[in-house]
Amino acid sequence: MSKRILVVDDAAFMRMMLSDLLTKAGFEVVGQAENGVVAVSKYKELQPDLVTMDITMPEMDGIQAVKQIRAYDPKARIVMCSAMGQQNMVMDAIQSGARDFIVKPFDPPRVTQAVSKALA
Repeated sequence: MSKRILVVDDAAFMRMMLSDLLTKAGFEVVGQAENGVVAVSKYKELQPDLVTMDITMPEMDGIQAVKQIRAYDPKARIVMCSAMGQQNMVMDAIQSGARDFIVKPFDPPRVTQAVSKALA
């Protein structure tokens, strides 16, 4: 059975691109969320195997969402997605419980590697 993934990004284009990339790599994208508030609620509803989480989003950023998801499920597997130049935020995210991070624009082999490693 393929691993179930929740894709979180405030840009619809990025959600679509990442979902497509993950689907082609053999993963099942079970949901998408446009901000941290929706991400936390969809995580509880869908119970995915992994979440790809954008850092900068309206309403609730990715770091707060990671903290809330990990408070709900300490075993949650989360891979952060960041734009270049967000190293400090990536470090905060890793300290908050994210397993890995991928940089935009996405490099398909790196995305697959990060997701597979986090799921292992």
